[in-house]
Amino acid sequence: MTPPLDVLTMGRVGVDLYPLQVGVRLEDVTSFGKYLGGSATNVAVAAARLGHRSAVITRTGDDPFGRFIHRALRGYGVDDRFVTAVPALPTPVTFCEIFPPDDFPIYFYRYPKAPDLEIRAEDLDYAAIRAAGVFWVTVTGLSDEPSRSATLAALEARGKAGITVLDLDYRPTFWSSRQEARRWAQAALRQATVAVGNLDECETATGERDPARAGQALLDFGVDLAVVKQGPEGVLALDGSAAIRVPPVDVRVLNGLGAGDAFGGALCHGLLAGWDTTAVMQFANAAGGIVASRLACAEAMPTVSEVQAVLTG
Repeated sequence: MTPPLDVLTMGRVGVDLYPLQVGVRLEDVTSFGKYLGGSATNVAVAAARLGHRSAVITRTGDDPFGRFIHRALRGYGVDDRFVTAVPALPTPVTFCEIFPPDDFPIYFYRYPKAPDLEIRAEDLDYAAIRAAGVFWVTVTGLSDEPSRSATLAALEARGKAGITVLDLDYRPTFWSSRQEARRWAQAALRQATVAVGNLDECETATGERDPARAGQALLDFGVDLAVVKQGPEGVLALDGSAAIRVPPVDVRVLNGLGAGDAFGGALCHGLLAGWDTTAVMQFANAAGGIVASRLACAEAMPTVSEVQAVLTG
């Protein structure tokens, strides 16, 4: 029998086409690097890079980019058995512009609809979902049907077992309004044990802009751990007994787009290890800082030894 997965994520996938020229507008870029992308997919890659058995539930187009995604996942050690094709839809691509240290415009091409929003409840492996050490879903997966119903069905089947993470991953272009995103994020929060997001995402979910009030509001929905990422202000974590503030890692930022996903994979690593909240946040912050100093997302995910080197150096 296949052993249970350490980390099983569900949600967005695509191909990142990132410019190889820094500080250049997209219309003037002459060459791009091609990388595996998508937040839930990147978290699975980050967890695999840290030594965990990981997989992602998602869908691609039946096209060359879809085949690239399968090959890339296997190359990173991520189980691709739950990745299926939607013949009528193209695999999404994402472009960005790189203006360090804090300006990274991103352009999603997910038309007419992204295949990862065609995940269906009847096709899910509920046994694998219930057995995984960490089950990770995203707010993006709630933005359209049938993915919304599938995500909620997976959370209900999971029943808050083990570590069940809701990544607040709010992208305005995927939603008709912030209020609609809040409605479905709050429905999912009631089925999660961990909530993680940046300040804007936490505000979307809770209506609170102040980090401490946003974190407390997340706890009030029933999660055991609320993580509010604040960029240059570091991270605030509330675990019901204390509020832990961890400063950011000092790195030279190249591309900040993958840092949150690296943080997510490292968060899974620390939670699975049973570390205290401070240690988990320090490790996750360091992992995010490493990826912010690199160009790509999935390709940039660090190993345990790389994160430990940052923490000790």
